[in-house]
Amino acid sequence: MNSRNTWLFAILLAGVGTACAESRDQRSFALWAGDHPTGPFRQMLVQARLYGVVPIHQLLRSASDWRLCRAAPYAVPPAAQWPAVRSTLALLLTLKQQGILGPFEVLSAYRDPALNACAGGAVGSAHTRAFAVDLVLPDWADPNPLCAFWQQHGRAWNMGPGRYPSGRIHLDTAGYRTWGADGGAGSSFCASPH
Repeated sequence: MNSRNTWLFAILLAGVGTACAESRDQRSFALWAGDHPTGPFRQMLVQARLYGVVPIHQLLRSASDWRLCRAAPYAVPPAAQWPAVRSTLALLLTLKQQGILGPFEVLSAYRDPALNACAGGAVGSAHTRAFAVDLVLPDWADPNPLCAFWQQHGRAWNMGPGRYPSGRIHLDTAGYRTWGADGGAGSSFCASPH
Protein backbone atom coordinates (compact mmCIF):
# COMPACT_ATOMS: atom_id res chain seq x y z
CA MET A 1 0.00 0.00 0.00
CA ASN A 2 1.46 3.39 -0.96
CA SER A 3 1.55 6.32 1.48
CA ARG A 4 -1.55 7.98 -0.02
CA ASN A 5 -3.57 4.78 0.32
CA THR A 6 -2.26 4.28 3.85
CA TRP A 7 -3.36 7.82 4.72
CA LEU A 8 -6.84 7.27 3.20
CA PHE A 9 -7.15 3.93 5.03
CA ALA A 10 -6.24 5.63 8.32
CA ILE A 11 -8.92 8.30 7.75
CA LEU A 12 -11.50 5.63 6.89
CA LEU A 13 -10.55 3.59 9.96
CA ALA A 14 -10.81 6.66 12.20
CA GLY A 15 -14.28 7.36 10.79
CA VAL A 16 -15.32 3.77 11.42
CA GLY A 17 -14.07 4.05 15.01
CA THR A 18 -16.10 7.23 15.51
CA ALA A 19 -19.15 5.64 13.90
CA CYS A 20 -18.78 2.57 16.14
CA ALA A 21 -18.50 4.74 19.26
CA GLU A 22 -21.58 6.72 18.20
CA SER A 23 -23.52 3.51 17.54
CA ARG A 24 -22.44 2.13 20.94
CA ASP A 25 -23.60 5.39 22.61
CA GLN A 26 -26.97 5.16 20.87
CA ARG A 27 -27.43 1.53 21.97
CA SER A 28 -26.45 2.41 25.55
CA PHE A 29 -28.95 5.26 25.53
CA ALA A 30 -31.71 3.07 24.08
CA LEU A 31 -31.18 0.55 26.89
CA TRP A 32 -31.28 3.31 29.50
CA ALA A 33 -34.31 5.02 27.92
CA GLY A 34 -36.21 1.72 27.99
CA ASP A 35 -36.29 1.97 31.79
CA HIS A 36 -36.70 5.76 32.13
CA PRO A 37 -39.57 8.01 31.02
CA THR A 38 -38.27 10.31 28.27
CA GLY A 39 -41.51 10.71 26.31
CA PRO A 40 -42.76 13.96 27.89
CA PHE A 41 -39.31 15.55 27.50
CA ARG A 42 -39.09 14.50 23.85
CA GLN A 43 -42.63 15.78 23.22
CA MET A 44 -41.69 19.16 24.71
CA LEU A 45 -38.72 19.36 22.33
CA VAL A 46 -40.90 18.45 19.34
CA GLN A 47 -43.52 21.06 20.27
CA ALA A 48 -40.78 23.68 20.64
CA ARG A 49 -39.32 22.63 17.25
CA LEU A 50 -36.00 21.91 18.93
CA TYR A 51 -35.90 18.13 18.71
CA GLY A 52 -32.71 17.10 16.93
CA VAL A 53 -30.73 20.30 17.53
CA VAL A 54 -28.57 17.96 19.62
CA PRO A 55 -29.00 14.19 19.26
CA ILE A 56 -31.16 13.04 22.18
CA HIS A 57 -28.56 10.59 23.47
CA GLN A 58 -26.07 13.49 23.74
CA LEU A 59 -28.61 15.95 25.11
CA LEU A 60 -29.41 13.68 28.06
CA ARG A 61 -25.80 12.79 28.95
CA SER A 62 -25.25 13.54 32.62
CA ALA A 63 -21.51 13.90 33.27
CA SER A 64 -18.32 12.30 32.01
CA ASP A 65 -17.60 11.10 35.56
CA TRP A 66 -20.91 9.28 35.93
CA ARG A 67 -19.22 5.89 36.46
CA LEU A 68 -16.80 7.22 39.06
CA CYS A 69 -19.70 8.93 40.82
CA ARG A 70 -21.92 5.82 40.59
CA ALA A 71 -24.61 7.79 38.79
CA ALA A 72 -26.70 7.20 35.69
CA PRO A 73 -25.07 7.97 32.34
CA TYR A 74 -28.16 9.93 31.24
CA ALA A 75 -30.67 12.17 33.01
CA VAL A 76 -33.86 13.98 32.09
CA PRO A 77 -33.91 17.50 33.56
CA PRO A 78 -36.79 18.26 35.94
CA ALA A 79 -39.81 19.76 34.14
CA ALA A 80 -39.30 23.04 36.00
CA GLN A 81 -36.04 23.45 34.03
CA TRP A 82 -37.52 22.81 30.60
CA PRO A 83 -37.83 26.54 29.75
CA ALA A 84 -34.05 26.79 30.27
CA VAL A 85 -33.55 23.71 28.06
CA ARG A 86 -35.54 25.41 25.31
CA SER A 87 -33.56 28.63 25.73
CA THR A 88 -30.16 26.91 25.53
CA LEU A 89 -31.22 24.76 22.56
CA ALA A 90 -32.59 27.83 20.76
CA LEU A 91 -29.16 29.43 21.25
CA LEU A 92 -27.39 26.33 19.88
CA LEU A 93 -29.77 26.28 16.90
CA THR A 94 -29.07 29.96 16.18
CA LEU A 95 -25.31 29.39 16.43
CA LYS A 96 -25.55 26.45 14.03
CA GLN A 97 -27.81 28.28 11.56
CA GLN A 98 -25.48 31.29 11.47
CA GLY A 99 -22.44 29.06 10.88
CA ILE A 100 -20.87 30.17 14.16
CA LEU A 101 -20.90 26.70 15.67
CA GLY A 102 -19.98 23.91 13.28
CA PRO A 103 -19.83 20.24 14.22
CA PHE A 104 -19.80 19.61 17.96
CA GLU A 105 -20.53 16.86 20.46
CA VAL A 106 -22.32 17.42 23.76
CA LEU A 107 -20.57 15.48 26.52
CA SER A 108 -22.61 16.67 29.50
CA ALA A 109 -25.87 18.53 30.06
CA TYR A 110 -28.20 18.29 33.09
CA ARG A 111 -26.62 17.00 36.30
CA ASP A 112 -28.39 16.41 39.57
CA PRO A 113 -26.65 18.24 42.44
CA ALA A 114 -25.06 15.09 43.93
CA LEU A 115 -23.51 14.07 40.61
CA ASN A 116 -22.40 17.65 39.97
CA ALA A 117 -20.63 17.78 43.35
CA CYS A 118 -18.96 14.40 42.79
CA ALA A 119 -17.85 15.43 39.29
CA GLY A 120 -16.22 18.60 40.66
CA GLY A 121 -18.83 20.99 39.28
CA ALA A 122 -19.28 24.46 40.75
CA VAL A 123 -21.78 24.92 43.56
CA GLY A 124 -24.92 26.35 41.96
CA SER A 125 -23.73 25.25 38.49
CA ALA A 126 -26.02 26.03 35.56
CA HIS A 127 -25.93 22.26 34.93
CA THR A 128 -28.04 21.79 38.08
CA ARG A 129 -30.17 24.92 38.38
CA ALA A 130 -30.90 25.78 34.76
CA PHE A 131 -29.55 23.97 31.76
CA ALA A 132 -26.06 23.95 30.35
CA VAL A 133 -24.16 21.92 27.78
CA ASP A 134 -20.50 21.07 27.78
CA LEU A 135 -19.32 20.39 24.28
CA VAL A 136 -16.22 19.64 22.30
CA LEU A 137 -15.38 21.10 18.94
CA PRO A 138 -13.09 19.56 16.35
CA ASP A 139 -9.42 20.52 16.76
CA TRP A 140 -9.61 22.72 13.67
CA ALA A 141 -12.64 24.72 14.89
CA ASP A 142 -12.08 28.41 15.64
CA PRO A 143 -13.86 29.63 18.82
CA ASN A 144 -13.45 33.31 17.85
CA PRO A 145 -16.81 33.55 16.02
CA LEU A 146 -18.48 32.22 19.17
CA CYS A 147 -16.79 34.96 21.20
CA ALA A 148 -17.76 37.62 18.67
CA PHE A 149 -21.39 36.43 18.87
CA TRP A 150 -21.23 36.56 22.68
CA GLN A 151 -19.79 40.09 22.60
CA GLN A 152 -22.49 41.30 20.24
CA HIS A 153 -25.54 39.26 21.29
CA GLY A 154 -24.63 37.55 24.56
CA ARG A 155 -26.49 39.96 26.82
CA ALA A 156 -29.73 39.54 24.83
CA TRP A 157 -29.39 35.74 25.04
CA ASN A 158 -28.32 35.81 28.72
CA MET A 159 -25.45 33.72 27.39
CA GLY A 160 -22.65 32.29 29.46
CA PRO A 161 -19.77 30.71 27.52
CA GLY A 162 -16.89 29.22 29.44
CA ARG A 163 -13.93 26.97 28.84
CA TYR A 164 -12.66 24.25 31.14
CA PRO A 165 -8.96 23.41 31.49
CA SER A 166 -9.68 20.30 29.36
CA GLY A 167 -10.67 22.56 26.45
CA ARG A 168 -14.37 21.71 26.64
CA ILE A 169 -16.69 24.62 26.04
CA HIS A 170 -19.60 25.34 28.36
CA LEU A 171 -22.70 27.15 27.04
CA ASP A 172 -25.83 28.16 28.88
CA THR A 173 -28.46 30.88 28.94
CA ALA A 174 -28.36 31.33 32.72
CA GLY A 175 -26.49 34.64 32.90
CA TYR A 176 -24.38 37.02 30.85
CA ARG A 177 -20.82 36.23 31.84
CA THR A 178 -17.78 34.33 30.64
CA TRP A 179 -15.03 32.41 32.36
CA GLY A 180 -11.92 30.43 31.66
CA ALA A 181 -9.75 27.68 33.08
CA ASP A 182 -9.39 29.32 36.51
CA GLY A 183 -13.12 30.08 36.74
CA GLY A 184 -12.60 33.82 36.23
CA ALA A 185 -13.43 36.17 33.39
CA GLY A 186 -9.76 37.13 33.02
CA SER A 187 -8.83 33.66 31.75
CA SER A 188 -11.81 33.40 29.38
CA PHE A 189 -11.27 32.67 25.71
CA CYS A 190 -13.69 35.56 25.16
CA ALA A 191 -13.16 39.16 26.27
CA SER A 192 -14.57 40.29 29.61
CA PRO A 193 -18.15 41.60 29.55
CA HIS A 194 -18.52 45.37 29.23
